[in-house]
Amino acid sequence: MTGILALQGGGPFAANDDLDRQLLTEAGVSRVVVLPTADAYENPSELVDAATAWGLRMGVSIEPLMVFGRSEALEPGPADTVAAARAVYVVGDSPIHLRSVLTDTPLWEALSGVVAADGLVVGVAGSAAALCDPMTDPRGGAFTIGLGLVEQLAIATETETWTEERLHRTRDLADVPLVELPTGTALVRRGADWSIVGDVVVHGQLPT
Repeated sequence: MTGILALQGGGPFAANDDLDRQLLTEAGVSRVVVLPTADAYENPSELVDAATAWGLRMGVSIEPLMVFGRSEALEPGPADTVAAARAVYVVGDSPIHLRSVLTDTPLWEALSGVVAADGLVVGVAGSAAALCDPMTDPRGGAFTIGLGLVEQLAIATETETWTEERLHRTRDLADVPLVELPTGTALVRRGADWSIVGDVVVHGQLPT
């Protein structure tokens, strides 16, 4: 992995402006592809509207990629769009849906290739959790198979909304390093080096 991967705890296009501005400058990008797949059953248009306003603040153009089903992720068009991008933001709150749509598809291969090609991939909240393997299951805080852009790492996002009982259960079940990411915090990987932004709690040694 030679590019930048940022895992943000929550608040897409609202709570991470300072970090986003820094990441976009580092990556040298003027266009961002936004993938709201994980909000397919919520209101993805609200995320796109927020991304558009955010793009104006950041000085970048936004290209929403409205892929919500597996059949779309298997088509060449979306994969070509992502493969040509230098920056992709993966947003939305359902990691399970994101995993089911992207697993073993050309779109997932293209997304993985962005970081490998020195680009920037940002996952926020549930979407960030899905990029890891194992993935934190939002239905109770246990673990399941994730997409694996980062392996042997699990993250718990928006932890300010979790009960102490749920957090305690997740910590007990974790058999890999676990990172607690409240909204407005992030875990960033540049090449092989990790950095943390904000009040992040790390249990264990981050993978190299």
